Amino acid sequence: MQMAKRGRPRTFDRAVALRRAMEVFWRRGYQGASMAELTAAMGIASPSLYAAFASKEALFREAVDLYNATEGLAPQRALNGPGGARQAIEAMLRHNARAYTDPANPTGCLVVLAAIGGLPDSDEVSRFLAQCRQRDVDEICRRIRRGIDEGDLPGSVDPEPLARFVGAVVQGMSVQARDGASVADLNGIIDWAMSAWDVLVPERTLP
Repeated sequence: MQMAKRGRPRTFDRAVALRRAMEVFWRRGYQGASMAELTAAMGIASPSLYAAFASKEALFREAVDLYNATEGLAPQRALNGPGGARQAIEAMLRHNARAYTDPANPTGCLVVLAAIGGLPDSDEVSRFLAQCRQRDVDEICRRIRRGIDEGDLPGSVDPEPLARFVGAVVQGMSVQARDGASVADLNGIIDWAMSAWDVLVPERTLP
């Protein structure tokens, strides 16, 4: 008597599933994204999720990495593009204003908003998100230091507090976008931020 063959394990596109999980985390945050919502969006059962990603926390970390590798590319290019530091930082902020309000995606920034609505249930996740946000500030700081080295910013500028100021603007824009601010509203914030930059950063004195 021939034994019945077992059914083949269900297959799925891991990259597509991860992208869908990223969108759930982006919209709902880490704590707000339930396993039921994640598996429904990914089109898989819980055992397949754990087999492919090990845990919700590991899935979230991969989702953040995907977000940084996709949504994070354009602002990074703007920040490291041609022109002076002021021009690059304004270009980054203007891009974020458009991206944070793009109707094709959840509003705001995943990394900024992931803990809103309840702190992550893991200290490791909280530290991970804090490290991600700090890396963004560090990138801004490096761009300011480059501006000083290249001579388009005066040597009297202290890069770290200026970078934290710009980082606070970025994070505030993300929260306001989630609260319903339009691209015009966010651009208004950028106008004021750049006016503050011009007060905080004196013009370089040419030799």
